[in-house]
Amino acid sequence: MALINVSDLTFAYEGSFDNIFEKVSFSIDTDWKLGFIGRNGKGKTTFLRILLGGLEYDGSVSTSTVFDYFPYELNDADMEKCACDLFDKWKSGVESWRILVELAELNVDAEVLYRPIKTLSFGERTKVMLAVLFAGENEFLLIDEPTNHLDANSRESVKGYLNKKKGFILVSHDRDLLDAVIDHVLVLNRESIEVQAGNFSSWWENKEKADAFAKAENEKHLREISKLKEAADRASRWAEKNENTKIGFNPVKEHDRFMDTRAYIGSKTKKMQSRVKSFENRIEREIEEKEGLLNDIENVKDLKVMPLEYYKDRLIECRDFSLGYRGSAENVINGLTFELKQGERVFLRGENGCGKSSIIKAILMKASGFDVNGDALRLKEYGMVPKDFDNLFIEGTLNVGANLKISYINQDTSHLKGNLKEYAKYRGLDYTLLLALLNQLDFNKVQYSKNMEDFSEGQKKKVLIASSLLTSAHLYIWDEPLNYIDVFSRMQIEKLIETYAPTMLIVEHDVRFTEKISTKIIDI
Repeated sequence: MALINVSDLTFAYEGSFDNIFEKVSFSIDTDWKLGFIGRNGKGKTTFLRILLGGLEYDGSVSTSTVFDYFPYELNDADMEKCACDLFDKWKSGVESWRILVELAELNVDAEVLYRPIKTLSFGERTKVMLAVLFAGENEFLLIDEPTNHLDANSRESVKGYLNKKKGFILVSHDRDLLDAVIDHVLVLNRESIEVQAGNFSSWWENKEKADAFAKAENEKHLREISKLKEAADRASRWAEKNENTKIGFNPVKEHDRFMDTRAYIGSKTKKMQSRVKSFENRIEREIEEKEGLLNDIENVKDLKVMPLEYYKDRLIECRDFSLGYRGSAENVINGLTFELKQGERVFLRGENGCGKSSIIKAILMKASGFDVNGDALRLKEYGMVPKDFDNLFIEGTLNVGANLKISYINQDTSHLKGNLKEYAKYRGLDYTLLLALLNQLDFNKVQYSKNMEDFSEGQKKKVLIASSLLTSAHLYIWDEPLNYIDVFSRMQIEKLIETYAPTMLIVEHDVRFTEKISTKIIDI
């Protein structure tokens, strides 16, 4: 067991107006299974880089432990190599037999170590890297979003594996994973940092109670401040009125008053002014006690979407449907049958590579008015279309409603370039509304002037989600929209969908999101 002591940590990126961390202090135990929670852009990955020694900062981080980080970097040359050739690059001196033991715990055949990285699925790459990560000794491991792009089976495998481990920080927005594997949380709140025993759900329950108490205390203080201000104002007016009677009087109407009465009036006025000062002091104390009560409350603002109503009940019909790519010996999809009706939220579920995104491609092509099986297709952009349209062919029935307007989120963010104003113009969106919606998704205003290439992956995803929500459509097709999206934004999106009930076709592996939102699940 060792401690990591963080004292007065202050950090800001060069050229930034705001500190990401300012005089932050806390301690964590290297035996913990620590979940790291916070909004996109709050500094989770930055803190991991600080621990790794990759950034300069003010304050101190003291520990005797050694760190290692997931995911390992892969360049173009690495993609051509086998995993076994990268062991020393990833973790110098690691013993192969230890990696094989870890792979066995992940239920992965050792043959994946001898295939080029580019041929491995996302799940296989993740498991190989985790096996190397945990094959060391006496290290504290920094694990950054290990389940992004993983299908349900791979997520379950990683969840079971991490549940048996300890001595790590896990950055994840997957509530199901956090609940299953962690025993402490490190939370980047809006204004503070807290460390607490328990998993995500226990922390969230405590937070909701603390937020409710803070709001109640805030209301109580506001009422008391209002009463004190009224009393102070009343006493001040009385004192002023009384003071004005010192000079001049009518001897007929005020026959019982003499010049020496002025001293009495002055004394009475002084007492009233003293009462006013007392009220003001009490107001200041109440304001001081009120300050900070709401600083860490997550005000999850309600989002809006503008779905259109289609003139038919059925939007998509898929019957005895098969799909493949030219040049491939086997179809990706065979004999699939399902339909999507107005008001339904259909989730496509299956392993990576089973054809979920290919189904979406075919639907978008049909909706765009292209002959899916035509030759030399000239493709126009339908929102942000997926790749490989021109290699796609289908068999069987795929009917998509005529003049169906679709709002589409691609799982790929690499096309996001330039600034937000240029992007809004390109997509035909109201720039002001786009910024307003991003603000509701807790998008930092500092980002508005940056190019999207410099955004984090979570921020890029929020741009795509905001664009989709600003588009009035009959059908919303979202392909893995929640990768890198923080848990608070996920809750906002869940509430949005429950409130407005848009018709949706979704590929998403977040278990909690699927359970809460889906009306139908299609297993591929």
